[in-house]
Amino acid sequence: MSDLNPARPETAEVEAGAFEPDLRTEICTVATARRVAAMLDLDPDTIEAASPLPTGWHFILLGAETRRSALRADGYPGLGVALPDLGLPRLLATGRCVEYLGEIPVGAAVQRSSAILTLEHRNRGDRPSASVTVAHEIRVAGRSELAVAETQSFLMLAPGGGYKAGAGRRQAVTATHQKTLVPDEILLFQFSALGFNSHRIHSDKSYARDVEGYPDLVVNGGLITLLLTEFARNDLGLEARRLRMKNLAPLFCGQPVTLTADREGPRWRLRACDDHGRIAAEMELETR
Repeated sequence: MSDLNPARPETAEVEAGAFEPDLRTEICTVATARRVAAMLDLDPDTIEAASPLPTGWHFILLGAETRRSALRADGYPGLGVALPDLGLPRLLATGRCVEYLGEIPVGAAVQRSSAILTLEHRNRGDRPSASVTVAHEIRVAGRSELAVAETQSFLMLAPGGGYKAGAGRRQAVTATHQKTLVPDEILLFQFSALGFNSHRIHSDKSYARDVEGYPDLVVNGGLITLLLTEFARNDLGLEARRLRMKNLAPLFCGQPVTLTADREGPRWRLRACDDHGRIAAEMELETR
């Protein structure tokens, strides 16, 4: 799955191991898991104490506890750990890798370790930027083995150089399996609330338009990952063991998103395409 590894810069200043992990004990509550089911329009009463948390729903355990006074100007609190202030106000989620190594029982206490793994400063002409990788490990309390291991990649950018829409010509979406849905403001709100993600591009339309230059609210990268894993789980009957996700372009609130899936040898390739058929996100999925 190396073709989905984010490209490394030609020159970078790398800081590794300079950040202490943030350790937390979280409770995977029945109430929160049932709210995820409700958000996904599933029957919440099917979620019971001690049942396994469905694959991908662990995002409810990764919320940061960044004080409001310490939030970035864009409102982003970080996932599990606050991101450093580098004077780079624009933040893009570029991808993630997740391994599902064991079950998390609903209602169980879990121990989460979150840390900045790498911070790479980039210089592209007069526009500085930085890439950040955050690593998470989740264990069920009292167990030594990992339940979930996840790394998330972000790009931090200087002001300006905002979103530029692609050409308007529509492309046909072809795939063995596909499904179209429309993420609306309610879905974006519920997902952000469940993950305690206050990044304003997902909730503040005037900020998304006037400051970031987007035409509308941006669909959370984590939400697209969840929708693809739910597509695999509920529509295709697949259970993820490992996934690698790459975000290629933003998707917008109120616009149709087509989820596609094709089997490629022992793995599956899933994509999220925008309303013009362009690939906005791509996932490689290994199943159990």
